[in-house]
Amino acid sequence: MNNMVEKQLDSSRSLQLLSEISGEEPLSQRELSRRLGIAVGLVNSYLKNLVSKGFVRVKNFPSNRYAYLLTPQGLAEKSRLAYQHISYFTSLYTVARQDYLDLFRRLEDAGVREVAFCGVDEVAEVAYLSLQETGLELKFVMDDGRQGDMFFGRPVVSVAEGLRKVGIPVVISSLKRRDELTQALRGFGVASGRIFCAGTTDTQIG
Repeated sequence: MNNMVEKQLDSSRSLQLLSEISGEEPLSQRELSRRLGIAVGLVNSYLKNLVSKGFVRVKNFPSNRYAYLLTPQGLAEKSRLAYQHISYFTSLYTVARQDYLDLFRRLEDAGVREVAFCGVDEVAEVAYLSLQETGLELKFVMDDGRQGDMFFGRPVVSVAEGLRKVGIPVVISSLKRRDELTQALRGFGVASGRIFCAGTTDTQIG
């Protein structure tokens, strides 16, 4: 599923760029970077790719300023990506819902009664819905980038704070950041046997 997520992330950024460029306002790479929340260098890389494919053209202004304009082909690509985006999330919901349900049932069968989530995004919400179909209880939710937010009535805490609590199994609840979050947990000394990801079959609790 990781490959699928990476491809979708790439398509999603292209769609965001095309959507921003399709507006009336001429935007600099720095402004696009700010709006999309990614590095200027990455924006530049995506723009070069979109220009090379004929989806975007560059217009020069005085004082070495540039504007990025959508071509007719770019408009068609924007529509295609938007449809793909909707289809992906429909598929993601179905697959992730079942994968998390399978994981939670296996943990339940192994005697687990409580879990923590690590990572907050749309997939975490799907995971929570699956959790409601089992007897497991969500004790707390960790995500350094969302600390202080609420997740289904529970405050999101930092990874460091969460790991000071009772040592219960931690479920990675973001597919996009699965590797990053797993490495972060291991960096805090969490044993591999306490970290669980949907779509895997290992329920050995260390």
